[in-house]
Order: sequence, then structure tokens, then C-alpha cells
Amino acid sequence: MNVAAARPIALRAAECERLKKMAYGHKTEYRLRMRAQVVLHAARGRSNARIARETGLHLDTVRCWRGRFAAQGLAGLSDRERSGRPPSYTALEVAEAKALACRLPAETGVPLARWSCPELAAELAARGITGPVSASTVRRWLRDDALKPWQYQSDLHHRPRVPAQGRARAGPVRPHLAGPAPRRRRVRHQRGREDLHPGPLPLPPTLAPGQARAMRVNHTYHRGGALAYLAAYDVHQAKVFGRCEPRTGIDPFMNLVAQVMAQEPYASAKRVFWVVDNGSSHRGKAAADRLAAAFLNAVLVHTPVHASWVNQVEIFFSVVQRKVVSPNDFTDLNEVENRLRAFEDRYSAAAQPFQWKFTTSDLDDLLARLDRHTADHQQESSAAAAA
Repeated sequence: MNVAAARPIALRAAECERLKKMAYGHKTEYRLRMRAQVVLHAARGRSNARIARETGLHLDTVRCWRGRFAAQGLAGLSDRERSGRPPSYTALEVAEAKALACRLPAETGVPLARWSCPELAAELAARGITGPVSASTVRRWLRDDALKPWQYQSDLHHRPRVPAQGRARAGPVRPHLAGPAPRRRRVRHQRGREDLHPGPLPLPPTLAPGQARAMRVNHTYHRGGALAYLAAYDVHQAKVFGRCEPRTGIDPFMNLVAQVMAQEPYASAKRVFWVVDNGSSHRGKAAADRLAAAFLNAVLVHTPVHASWVNQVEIFFSVVQRKVVSPNDFTDLNEVENRLRAFEDRYSAAAQPFQWKFTTSDLDDLLARLDRHTADHQQESSAAAAA
């Protein structure tokens, strides 16, 4: 088998200087360094076999880069453009993902106040728009069009609602708020037109996010009442039991307990520990006795005063606040209740137990710091009193 003769290499002074910097530079990539060394050896008239032995490269690799330089010069030592891996998602799938991000979750039947990348990724897969997709991939798609559906800002979509008697009430206040005299007359004129505006206006709905635009939420609202949301959280199963009541109190709390204790495995468990804060509906020995009388296997455990944060259900409440409540538009309390219950099912279907890292040692350290702080404060108070 005939082997092609080695291509002769003749270097100009500029090429030789450039190749030496590439071959022996400390910041040069290894692949470029080895290619430059191949060319420098070839310029000295050495054979491909000898270059392969001295550089530790394969003979075919030496032959390749020697030939590439002979044909194209320094440009031949760079990597050629490659097609890369075929895209995993079509342009239509990416466009539909962006379109979903530009819609409010409530419009799509999802019990969320705003989208996040993990929620969008899960929803895209659930709807069959894409296959399994990671949150980082969704974030990269949105970044191309500056879409950030998890952000929102308060906005004023219309002129403030001023009651009919607003002019008389605001009159004495204006002199204290007005600016310099030349500007004061213009401000008064504008405020006068606003004061003449009668009654409340219908509130515009929340404006969905768009390209380089955050979600716009009207900062004014109508109060439509309130309800109490009670929840119990199984720390081992990451399962949520929630209910909505007209108000808080002993009866609503006992209703929540009955809701949980009627189900397995809690009904037949030897003991079920209920970790609660010091709220009025479940505070003190009376609450513990009341719970034990109603359910023989239920044990009430109170967190320290001002330390309800050690109860893991507070983490779930913070999730509800961020994902369901803030921000949002609700037409009535029934919609609030339905949204909360729908989110419970969605959360329990995919949730994992919290990785609770606050150990007993951490608690001991915290209590020791509090004791030292209290002792130092008492000493300072005694010294001040003596002085």
C-alpha cells in the first residue's frame, strides 16, 4: 500500500513567530499547542513518523494537521464548523412555551399566581406541548425574548378613585404638600380635575407579562371579605390537608384535626403528634386535653413562643403566599377557596419532604446565644442603674 509523501512546509517569519507563541505559550489551549508543534517540526524537514514519536500523537493526526497547514496556512489549524447535535425541540414547541409564559396561570386553569421556570416545565410536559424538559432549558428559551413571568410590578391603570367630598377634605392638606409657587398652580389644577372624578371605577385586570415587560398588577383593589385557611402537613409524606373556614377558632381547628384523623394511617396509628404554635385556638394545657379527649392517639406539641418558624407547615404557607396569593385577582371568596384546594392537590402530587437541617445541636447553640445575650443585657442594665 502506497503512503502519500509528507507535504513540505515552508514558513514565513510572521508565521514562524505566531506558531512559536502558540506552541510554547502558557495560555494556549492544549490542542492548538500540539498542532503548532506539529507544523514547527514539519518545517524542520522531519518525517511524520518522527513527529508522531516526539509529540506522542497518532501518525494519522500528524499527517492531518500537516496537510491542513500546507493547504490553508494558519487558518487550517482551527476547528471546522460542525453542525452540532440536532435540536431536541422544534421551533413550534419553543414558541408555544413562550406563548404559555405570556398568559396568566389563572387563564389556563393552573392554580398559580405567576409562572416559574420549574412550573412552566412541568406544565409543558403535562399538556403534551413538549416532552420532558428541564427548567434551565425553559429559562434559556425565555431569556431570548427577555420574558420573566415570575416578576411583577404594581401599576396604576387609571386615575385614583376620589370620593365626591374629596375636594373639601383635601383642601386643608394641599398647602402643606405643594411645591414651589410657580409649580403649585399647575399641581392644583391637575388635582382639581381628579377631585371632580366621581365614585370608584371598575378595576382593570392584571396585565399578563410580555417581551421585556413584567406582569402589571393594579395596586388598588376592592375588599371582598376574608376567610381562614388552615392546613396540616405530614412531614414524612409531604402531604397537605387543608380547609377553608369563615374564621379561626377552636371549632375550625378541631375540624381540621378531625379531617386528618379520620384517614389512614393516622386513624390507626399508635400516636400522632400535632406540632402547633401558640395560637388562641390551640394554646396551653386546655387545648392538649381537648385534643386528647377527642382523639386518644393525638398528642399536641407546642413550639416555643415566637418560634413558630420551627414548624415545617410554615414553609408550606410561604409557598402558598408566593405561588398562589401574591399577586392575584379573585372575584369572590369561592374562587379563593377553589384555588387553594386545587393547589393542594397539585402540590401533594409532586412534593418531596423538606430537607430540614435545623438539628438539636443547632437549637442548643441558639439557646446558648440567647442566654449570653440576656446575661449581657442584664449586666448593662445593672451598670447603667448603678451609674
